[in-house]
Formats: sequence, C-alpha cells, structure tokens
Amino acid sequence: MTTTPFKLPEPPRDKATLRKQLQAERMGMTDRHQRSVHLQEVLMVWLLSRREKTIGAYWAIKGEFDALPALYRWSEGHADRRIGLPVMDRKTKELRFHVWYPGCPMEEDAFGILKPKDTEAFHPELLLAPCVGFGPRGVRLGYGGGFYDRTLARLDPMPYTAGVGYSHGFIPWLEAEPHDIPLDAMLTEEGTIWDKDA
Repeated sequence: MTTTPFKLPEPPRDKATLRKQLQAERMGMTDRHQRSVHLQEVLMVWLLSRREKTIGAYWAIKGEFDALPALYRWSEGHADRRIGLPVMDRKTKELRFHVWYPGCPMEEDAFGILKPKDTEAFHPELLLAPCVGFGPRGVRLGYGGGFYDRTLARLDPMPYTAGVGYSHGFIPWLEAEPHDIPLDAMLTEEGTIWDKDA
C-alpha cells in the first residue's frame, strides 16, 4: 500500500479568489494576536533605522495588522514626527494623508472606514501599506481597488514604501502587473523579509 504525503493545496492563481482565501485565512488565525505583537516589535525596531519624520499609515480593517500603536510610540516625545491616515478623493480615487493622533476627531469615509476629520493634510516621506498578500521583490497584493498604486504614481517626491502583513500571505509566484508599483520593503511578524536597500 502506498500513501500520498499530505500537501497543502496550491493557492489559487486567480487574484480575486486568492484575495478572498488570504483574507479568510487571516480572519481565522487563532494566533493573530501573538503575530500582531511580534509585528509591532519588528516595526518598532525597523523604524529606529529610518530618518523620515512623516509617515502615512492606514486604519486597520478585516483582520489587518494595526500599525498605529507602534507608530504612536515612534512619535512620542518628537514634536516633528507626524502620522497620517488616508482620506480618499472621490473624483480621482487617490489618497491624501491627514494628521492622526490618539483621540483626534474621526468620521467614516464612503467605504465605512474611519478617517481623520478636519486635520491638516501632508505629504508622507514614508508610506506603510497593508498587504492582503505579497510576493518576491516587493510585489503587493491589495484589495484590488488600485488606490495605493494611483496615489504613488502621483506623489512627488515618491515616499519610501513598506508593506506590512502576516507571513501566511507570501505567494512565491506572485508577479507585478504593469500598473503595480513594487514596495521598497516588506515586514512581517518574522522580520524584514524584503528591503531593496539591504
């Protein structure tokens, strides 16, 4: 009698199906809190090596890693450091970044995601992008709306970009499409797994 070794199914090649599968995996992680604690530490250590003073971040949804606690620690005691959250321009479907701080007034955007209300807009020097999945050399899989790629194509000067996400989202065969702008770095709970400057 021959037995076939157990093998996990290959991730789907269709990006819409892949997004759904990765989001379901992320929501179903029993150790997501522990992974988040490790990624907070990875991010805080990584930020020690960075010189940027302004960071564009995101409001975590759908089980995404919440970078704001680490960013708040980074900004504490440094009046010149600013954190921003995205506000979508309805006409251009691009993102602008408005100052965020704990307790600042917030409101829902058209997608029901919280955004700063009436705070100053600024140009981020460093942009943290949430990843549903990611591939080699900074390829990012987002939700498919193209908001980050449109925004990065417009921003001048271009901010340094770092993806943050859990290691389960690594897809070795994922390739960039013509409109995709690769990330400069990728951080997971296992450490910095891609840095174009390294």
